[in-house]
Amino acid sequence: MANAKEIRVKIQSIKNTQKITKAMEMVAASKMRKTQDRMQRAIPYAKKILQVISHVALGHSEYRHPYMQTREIKRVGYIIISSDRGLCGGLNNNLLKKTILTIKQQRDNNIEVDLCLIGGKAMAFFKRFGGNVRAHQKNIGDQPNTSDLIGVIKVMLDAYLNKEIDALYLCSNEFINTMHQEPHIQQILPLIPAEDVALKHHWDYIYEPDDAPQLLGTLLTRYIESQVYRAAIENIACEQASRMLAMRNATDNAEELISNFQLMYNKARQAAITRELSEIVAGASVI
Repeated sequence: MANAKEIRVKIQSIKNTQKITKAMEMVAASKMRKTQDRMQRAIPYAKKILQVISHVALGHSEYRHPYMQTREIKRVGYIIISSDRGLCGGLNNNLLKKTILTIKQQRDNNIEVDLCLIGGKAMAFFKRFGGNVRAHQKNIGDQPNTSDLIGVIKVMLDAYLNKEIDALYLCSNEFINTMHQEPHIQQILPLIPAEDVALKHHWDYIYEPDDAPQLLGTLLTRYIESQVYRAAIENIACEQASRMLAMRNATDNAEELISNFQLMYNKARQAAITRELSEIVAGASVI
C-alpha cells in the first residue's frame, strides 16, 4: 500500500483535474444553449425552403433541373460533418462507424465513393482510413457562416452537374435531446420531394422573367447550402451536448476516485498511527 503522502498527492491531482472537467462541463452547457438557439432559428428556413423545393419538384414543368433528375448510380459523394475537437464522448466515432458501413455497402455494389470532409476529426480519420477526398474544411468554429461552407459545397455540386457523381449524401449527427444524439445520413441529390399529403396534387409554374433554369438553379443551390448549414449547426449542438455529458461523467468519476483514495489515505494514516503506538509500547516494555 502507498504511504499517506503519495495518496495525498494523488488526491490533490484528481481534485485539480475535477476542477477542469467541471469548468468544461459548464462551458459546454452554455455553448450548447446558444447553439440550440441558432439551430432553432435555422430550422424554419430549412423547412420552408424544403417545402418550396418539393412544390417545384412535384410540378409538371417542361424543364427539369439536373438536381431533380435521377440517373444510374455509378459513383456517389458524401458530405461528412464532424467536430474539430475531441472530448465529446463517442459522438464522432458513432457517426464515422455508420458512414463507413454505408460506404462499404456502396463499394460492395461496385459504386465508387468521393468524400467532402467538414471537421478536423473526419479529416484525421480518413487520412488513416483512406478515400478519395475531393474537398475538406476545418476550424469552422462554434458559430459557422454559410460562407465557410460554400466552397466545399460548390465542389460537390459541380461534380454532380458534370456527372462525376450520380448522388450526394449528407452525414451528420441529429440532435434528439440533450441526452441523446444519433448519426444521420440523408440523400440530398437527386432531390427527393417531401412526402406530404398537401403536396400530392400537381401543378406547373410560370416563371418571370422566363428563365426557369437560372431561377431553379439558384433556388436549388440555396436549398443544398441551407441543408448543409443546418446540419453543421445541429452537429455543433450535438458536440456541445455530448461534451457536457462526457465532462459530467468525468467529474463524477473523479469524485468516486477521490472517495476511494480518501478511504485508502485514512487506512494508511491509521496503520501508521498504530505502528507508532506499537513501537512506543514495545520501547516502554523494554525499559
